[in-house]
Amino acid sequence: MASLNVGNLGEYLREQRRAAQLSLRQLADATGVSNPYLSQIERGLRKPSADVLQQVAKALRISAETLYVRAGILDEREREELETRAVILADPSINERQKNVLLQIYDSFRRENGFAPGPDADADVNADAGSGSGSGTDAGGDAGTTRNGDDAGAGTTKDQDPHS
Repeated sequence: MASLNVGNLGEYLREQRRAAQLSLRQLADATGVSNPYLSQIERGLRKPSADVLQQVAKALRISAETLYVRAGILDEREREELETRAVILADPSINERQKNVLLQIYDSFRRENGFAPGPDADADVNADAGSGSGSGTDAGGDAGTTRNGDDAGAGTTKDQDPHS
């Protein structure tokens, strides 16, 4: 069987598996993916699906997006943008409203610099719109934001130029 052009995905997975001190069999058990199939991926003989890569990433506690880039499924810029969003959304030190405001600001900066907002930008912005608590100020303060999630804060809105 000839090796597929999947970058250095197989080598990278082998390094990550060894760093996690897992045997191929242990990784197979943790992911639900067969041992022979994982071996073929590591040797570059198979190109795994995004679902398989996600299972492997979860078991190895690494970024699925990094694996997607190495497998040629995702562009590097898309990965960086998705990871930025994931870090913001996973931060336990800020509440949901603050996360949404931060994502709105992030998207406004991306638009200002000529990049399109992320694929789920509108979903993030509107995700918290119906669940506002309306109870005073949050630990981080309001910084000029509104409770309904329509204002990006700090004088910027979704359709307004932040420099005007």
